[in-house]
Amino acid sequence: MAYVPGVALLAALAVGCSAGSDGSATDADSKPGGPTVTTAPPGKYRTLPAPCRAVPSSTLKDLLPGVAELPRQQQEKALRGSPTITYDTDRKVGCSWKADAPDSSRNLSIDFERVVSYDPLVSDDDRARSLYVKKENAAELPGSSTPGTAPEKGAPTSAEEGEKGQEKETGKAGDGTGSADPSPSASAGTSSGTPGTPGGGDEDLRPRVVDGLGDAAFLDDLLTRAGSTAQHRTVSVVFRTSNVIVTVRYGEQPALVTKVPDSKELQDKAQALARKLAEVISE
Repeated sequence: MAYVPGVALLAALAVGCSAGSDGSATDADSKPGGPTVTTAPPGKYRTLPAPCRAVPSSTLKDLLPGVAELPRQQQEKALRGSPTITYDTDRKVGCSWKADAPDSSRNLSIDFERVVSYDPLVSDDDRARSLYVKKENAAELPGSSTPGTAPEKGAPTSAEEGEKGQEKETGKAGDGTGSADPSPSASAGTSSGTPGTPGGGDEDLRPRVVDGLGDAAFLDDLLTRAGSTAQHRTVSVVFRTSNVIVTVRYGEQPALVTKVPDSKELQDKAQALARKLAEVISE
């Protein structure tokens, strides 16, 4: 048997171990058959419109009748609106307007939110869809067990129907809880917006999903009253288009305590404005 010096034997073993470890590292790094991670696509919209310039002056004058009665300088100031204070104008912006008339005061606000997903596996659109569905579920639309499924093109959602009255002094159009004044003037169908009564027609004015507006949309109608003051109605229209969620709030408070704001008028005007804003975003 040939004699191998101890030093030479140790050197041979060291070379063998080094070669084996290098090969293992190379094999681990290559992994030709390993799965690849696909990043979700970004949203369609990268910017938001200037909110206080998004509504034409002619539309504002229609929505806020009291503006037309103001002196020119005050009218211009009222039409400029008040921008919403936000900390990231690339993600969220808004504007509000208010005008008082002898018979009532009206207020309007719009908000644009551009949704960005920070999860590489979740797209901006999917994240926006999830946030929109939460808003719709929170509105507790009557008769809607799966809010947003049709306009959301099959997005899986669910919501409990539950009671729609908010508090003793609060209610939604047509749910029977909206009037805090038992007098006939407060419960008249043409003013309170009870389904089937405005204008003698059969239009359902309850909170509901709105078709043909963005990728998904809903309307909420809330009547409130505090103490002995006049009742205030706020109609909200919320819609999603790609990764942007838009909220329109339009409200009225009559000067007379016995008068209830008209649901149909507020809903029609709020929806018309929402459709205009959808066009503004797409431009």
